[in-house]
Amino acid sequence: MPLFLPFRALRYSTAHDLSQVTAPPYDVLSAADRSAYLARDPHNIVTVDLPVGHDPYTSAAATLTSWRNERTLVLDERPSFTLYRMNFTDAEGRSRETVGVIGALEVVDEGNGGVLPHEQTTPKAKSDRLDLTRATRCNLSPVWGLSLREQLTDALIARGEPLGEFADEHGVRHIVERVDDPTRVRSISSLVGSHPVLVAAGHHRYAISRSYRDEMRDSELAAAAATTMTYVAELVESQLSIAAIHRLYRGVDASRLLTVFAERFEIAPVAGRVTTAVIGEMNRRGALCLVDNDLHGWWLVPKTEAFVGLRDLDSLRLEHALRATTHEVAYQHGAEEVLHMMHDGVASAAGLIRPTSIGEIRRTAEERVLMPPKSTFFTPKLRTGLVLRPLDV
Repeated sequence: MPLFLPFRALRYSTAHDLSQVTAPPYDVLSAADRSAYLARDPHNIVTVDLPVGHDPYTSAAATLTSWRNERTLVLDERPSFTLYRMNFTDAEGRSRETVGVIGALEVVDEGNGGVLPHEQTTPKAKSDRLDLTRATRCNLSPVWGLSLREQLTDALIARGEPLGEFADEHGVRHIVERVDDPTRVRSISSLVGSHPVLVAAGHHRYAISRSYRDEMRDSELAAAAATTMTYVAELVESQLSIAAIHRLYRGVDASRLLTVFAERFEIAPVAGRVTTAVIGEMNRRGALCLVDNDLHGWWLVPKTEAFVGLRDLDSLRLEHALRATTHEVAYQHGAEEVLHMMHDGVASAAGLIRPTSIGEIRRTAEERVLMPPKSTFFTPKLRTGLVLRPLDV
């Protein structure tokens, strides 16, 4: 089972407004987004986490050092865990609260157990995050892990020392608290370390942590590089909000897709134009939804006999139905975004799917198998900049 340890955290001083200096994860930000966050405050974390310029990594390291020297960023006196709560309204309109803990999770080799991959990943250059880690000697944003340990949530409910809270631009309230009491630290460490942790998001960051660990084996950073900053929450319905990643099709139109799908789905037209309200209706009907460029839609109810032996995933149902049909597929979360793209002619058809269930995620974890690529989109997104982990302290 994996080690899960407290660390001396680097945090923005109380002189800084967390709503102005934090940002969403680097991999969901455009160049325009980066500029907008910097316009809020020149000390926004994107300066370091998403550096630009001729020598961006050296620049990021110099900025981080400068901020530490001027005490924009302040190092905790002793190791701690960080409780991270998010209050939000989910896609069904329900008020939700989640809680997880940020600590240093052991970096294990692929296949060794303890820390498990969640889904197959699509190819992505890993050198950027590795080069940034080399230059800054710091974990700047956490991997998102899901613990298979029951009752972990119960151990995190009690409040820690308040460090700050704010609402972001999407209305999500982020709350962070410090836990450095030795007894509670040992308890949290033991609970997380007693069961496997599933990597929910940040697979590539976890992968580069292996490379960095191997590079540092004979250095003064060897012990620190053997773990990486990770947010861990319990794999349980109450603690997760999962959105679907929908499919955008090119090279095949809705008419052709309806013909192909008729063999494996019961098909009925959606009354009126498709709107985001269709997502709730899909769950009630047990259906997927096909959409064309005029935002006409069709319910697709899977025929049980057509998918015998297939795991309970809409993404696999679509792949199975289209395996003999020439097409291109792209991926997009958010029904509203998909419908805008369809209206603008970005794709010739869209397949709206239902989120992966908690039960299916747990089952695949326990069976040590992987979800297909782009199966899950965990929300809300963790904010970068609430806590940093320097490796050289």
